[in-house]
Amino acid sequence: MSIAGESASRARQTQDKVRELNERAEQTSDPKERRRLYEEARRIQEQSMKDGGRAAEDRPGRRADSEKDEFPSR
Repeated sequence: MSIAGESASRARQTQDKVRELNERAEQTSDPKERRRLYEEARRIQEQSMKDGGRAAEDRPGRRADSEKDEFPSR
């Protein structure tokens, strides 16, 4: 499997896990457990976004800083 394929697979697994946690939170009647599940889902989602951003910086042809690529005018 390619690196891009592995990244996409990990992203899908993360989305599935977040969705599962949110569904479990919605189904529970215990407010503390609901809050815990929502917080865990949020933490996983934030970490995934942070890791995804880091991965984009490591790709060839991409700048690690926040500058946009400039293309010559035609």
